[in-house]
Amino acid sequence: MEEPRIRLGNDDVWLELARTRADSWQITADWSSWLTADFTADLSAAEVVDFVARMLSHLRAPSGGLFSAAVTPGRNNPLTLKAEPVGDGFAFFVRLTPNGDDDVCHLQMEIDPIATLELRETFSALHAALVV
Repeated sequence: MEEPRIRLGNDDVWLELARTRADSWQITADWSSWLTADFTADLSAAEVVDFVARMLSHLRAPSGGLFSAAVTPGRNNPLTLKAEPVGDGFAFFVRLTPNGDDDVCHLQMEIDPIATLELRETFSALHAALVV
């Protein structure tokens, strides 16, 4: 059985969060093959479920404004998504911090707009895979 995962973006710029073991997740990002991040993060299923639920709450009842969600609160957060409304979807500003919330060692990138319906389906599928 394939492990739960989510991938946002297109062939040029993308972010993937994929479970590799019970409390181990691989976070991979690629920007046109020029800049790549690939690291392991220790995240509980509960932390990821909470993150996905927060994303879904913003996507199910969009306010028309910016929103942001971090995978975990506090200093050990490896990933934050900031969503900006664009047309019928959202563009994402991704902040990856392999060493936790770190202002020295981090990667920031932008993912082009993705339709809200597609985002809801993508996050709903990950949520369903985690709460089985």
